[in-house]
Amino acid sequence: MAPAQTVQTHHDDEGEKGVFDRLRAVAISSQALGFIMIIAFETWLPPGQVRPAQAMVLALMLFAALGVALARRYRRNRRLKGREE
Repeated sequence: MAPAQTVQTHHDDEGEKGVFDRLRAVAISSQALGFIMIIAFETWLPPGQVRPAQAMVLALMLFAALGVALARRYRRNRRLKGREE
């Protein structure tokens, strides 16, 4: 039987709840701005241009999320490497 895995529930950056997490703020603000733009395009753009503009914004939102995830992973790995030394 395989040993049970434990789930750690701590913040990736410093492990403190009082620390402001810039990466989380960037992620939330980029997603919020993207969704606002996607909805606003229905009002601002002519019908033939709405879907391509929305697709472009969605792609940018996905790239921003990927960038935040990579930055978070880099920070975590750097912190773990510092603990080992």
